[in-house]
Amino acid sequence: MEIAKRIRVLLVDDQTMMRQGVRSALEAYPNIEVVGEASDGDEAVLSAAKHQPAVVVMDINMSKMDGITATRLIKAQHPEIVVLGLSVDPKDYQVDAMQKAGASEVLKKDNAVNDLYAAIQRAVAAVQPVLILEETPSPKQAPGEAELSDKSDKPSSTEPLPIKEPKI
Repeated sequence: MEIAKRIRVLLVDDQTMMRQGVRSALEAYPNIEVVGEASDGDEAVLSAAKHQPAVVVMDINMSKMDGITATRLIKAQHPEIVVLGLSVDPKDYQVDAMQKAGASEVLKKDNAVNDLYAAIQRAVAAVQPVLILEETPSPKQAPGEAELSDKSDKPSSTEPLPIKEPKI
């Protein structure tokens, strides 16, 4: 499958390990490109202007400038950018404030690795459907796996086995 455009993503979180984990998970998808990282809201606003991502993945609770204020500023300056909020334990008032600031959705950090790709797809589909693939790609295969699977006519262990009709 040929991919015309990749979804450009900016990661914003004050925890380096969280940014690295999310980056690692997203870079496994062939249609995602992480274009930058920021560790607080001030950096997020500057990085959004510099990198022009399609999506900003924004932590809510950060020092200097929180994610709610940063989201409001980014959406005011770049309404085409989609913002997805992240929080360890999002409170109702935080979710409401993020959505009022312009965020499409707020996810819990403990589910981020599993839920973020689908959330990015949903959010981007609403504003830039040209970036969405008709089929959800699987994360990239580890080096060497592609050669093995291409040489074999046998279905992989993750693919369903074909059903053969009995001959009468």
